Amino acid sequence: MLAALWTAFVDTLVMVSISSVIVWFAGIGLALILVTTTAGAIFQALTLNRLLGGVINAFRAVPFIILLVALIPLTRFLTGTTIGIWAAIVPITISATPFFARVAEVSLREVSSGVIEAAEALGCERKDVIFRVLLPEAMPGIIGGFTITVVAMIGASAMAGAIGAGGLGDLAIRYGYQRYDTVVMFSVIAILIVLVGGIQLVGDRIVAYLRAR
Repeated sequence: MLAALWTAFVDTLVMVSISSVIVWFAGIGLALILVTTTAGAIFQALTLNRLLGGVINAFRAVPFIILLVALIPLTRFLTGTTIGIWAAIVPITISATPFFARVAEVSLREVSSGVIEAAEALGCERKDVIFRVLLPEAMPGIIGGFTITVVAMIGASAMAGAIGAGGLGDLAIRYGYQRYDTVVMFSVIAILIVLVGGIQLVGDRIVAYLRAR
């Protein structure tokens, strides 16, 4: 049973790690587009802003378990299968990216307009305003939001176990629920608690370090 727990733990780490990398870059990219294309921003494009915001809101409105099933055709097309950790990465990523994009957007909008105007007055190009002013100033908030997103992704990976995605969720359902093995169930719960606590601690430490600089 220890071997099964270890395998499930590694599968969960793989699912969440790969999804997290994609969500980090995609989410920040979407957030930057939302912030820089709004009214009065450096790349003002209101039509694009509204369309992108609508798409993001639409995906955020769909519960993960429904999105999981709705994306089965896309998952099969991209991965060639609908079960296993690679199949789970698709819905987890698509579900988490809009959430993180909105969280990152909030942090980016909190950057003082005075700082941006000062950078522009000093002759900074628009790309420099984004990468040398906007992102560095907002990074503590972005990291904090990403930590929350990763924790939510761990929960989503466990939920994906309901349709055979593998990982700790799959183990808990197959053994803990279907076979009434309470030892497995509580072991999975304990691992998830430690995993989430560790991620939250690391995220909080990084945020505290960035804010102290």
